[in-house]
Amino acid sequence: MGLCRLADPWRGRTSVRVDLSLQAHLKTTSPATLRALDRIAPSVHRAAMTNTEHKRDVWLAVRRGLKLSCPACGKGRILAGYLRQAEGCSNCGERTGDIRADDGPAWATILLVGHLISPFFFLFANPDARAGVVPFLVIATIVIVATLLLLPRMKGLFVGLIWASRAGEVGPV
Repeated sequence: MGLCRLADPWRGRTSVRVDLSLQAHLKTTSPATLRALDRIAPSVHRAAMTNTEHKRDVWLAVRRGLKLSCPACGKGRILAGYLRQAEGCSNCGERTGDIRADDGPAWATILLVGHLISPFFFLFANPDARAGVVPFLVIATIVIVATLLLLPRMKGLFVGLIWASRAGEVGPV
């Protein structure tokens, strides 16, 4: 079958299908040919080479994500700002900027902080409304600080998890 261009009506462009013989051929092709192929049809080259890579350790990537380091090498930074992802690792060059965590980190942060803080609301519950203002302000401050500390780590966790599962990568069709 080789390369076969298929019309993609939802995206308005053509997609490229790769068969197993092309994947075997790409393993023995010269680097110059691979660079040329990457310029012409980058998704074909990446899709064909995906099956030759080793399995990624999910728990290691999650631990590295929680530390806000690169899920591949563990040395580079995964975030360029508070929540803005770096395009790639400064150490190993792994591209993590294309991984979209979307609402997962916010959801996980709210779930975790809510479960950690909710017992304190019951502990400080008081029928006298005026006596409950100070504990409420303390708890609200703890919630805000915990959320601000956990949100980047949850984003790192989700980026590491998505990277390890190869969820965003293009594979053979």
